[in-house]
Amino acid sequence: MHIAKGIEMLEITVQVMGGSDTLYPTLLWDEKSAVLVDTGYPGLLGKFKEAFIEANVPWSKLRTIIITHQDLDHIGSLPSILTEGASGLTVLSHEIEQPYIEGDKMLLKHTPEALAAAEAMIPPHVPDEWRRAFLSVLANPPKGRVDNTIGNRDFLPYAGGITIIHTPGHSPGHLSLYHHESQTLIAGDALTVLDGELYGPDPRATPDLEEALISLTHFSEYEIKTVICYHGGLYQGDLQKRIAELTSKGKTEG
Repeated sequence: MHIAKGIEMLEITVQVMGGSDTLYPTLLWDEKSAVLVDTGYPGLLGKFKEAFIEANVPWSKLRTIIITHQDLDHIGSLPSILTEGASGLTVLSHEIEQPYIEGDKMLLKHTPEALAAAEAMIPPHVPDEWRRAFLSVLANPPKGRVDNTIGNRDFLPYAGGITIIHTPGHSPGHLSLYHHESQTLIAGDALTVLDGELYGPDPRATPDLEEALISLTHFSEYEIKTVICYHGGLYQGDLQKRIAELTSKGKTEG
């Protein structure tokens, strides 16, 4: 979906756990280069290339990937995109997330208990081959390099200017982004949209929910017209009013 000049909300639908899940990565670009925010689950390289075509942005223009945090649905296709991308492609993340993305540490949410719970949630009709492949990815998540680290209030001179906002809680090094030219907040998983309404992060996947809700107050510093949530997509309501409601009541998804 076209948001404004130089910014597109991509829609990537994938089959997961016997059902479908739609992710909403963000593509930003200017005359010189393009920036992709997050890379979806493993195996989505082809879908990303199709999304670039739909946005009328050449794949060869991709120069920067920003990873908002370490979760599998954000880092999954990073290795294949690096392999198929242009030489000199730069990957950015928060320094806390870097060792997890690069595989030096196991993803924080991939504990033995979490893997056992994920296995128990697989529907019985799912073929054994798919079941084994899914569990293998959870136990051995994809790894990709991080070239440089970024942090709170860092400014990136791409596509009209991007300011980095550190929003810990869902993950210790979780990042959100503010695109100045379009006044768009790229929330990552700090916010979600469900049935057209804005909520905080999914509490089931947020280790420190209290910190995550505090992080939402950082958005009050910015004049925001549009929010892109990785889960749920677009929100264009009164963001500051809604955040005040969320932080005062501690409301999260659903």
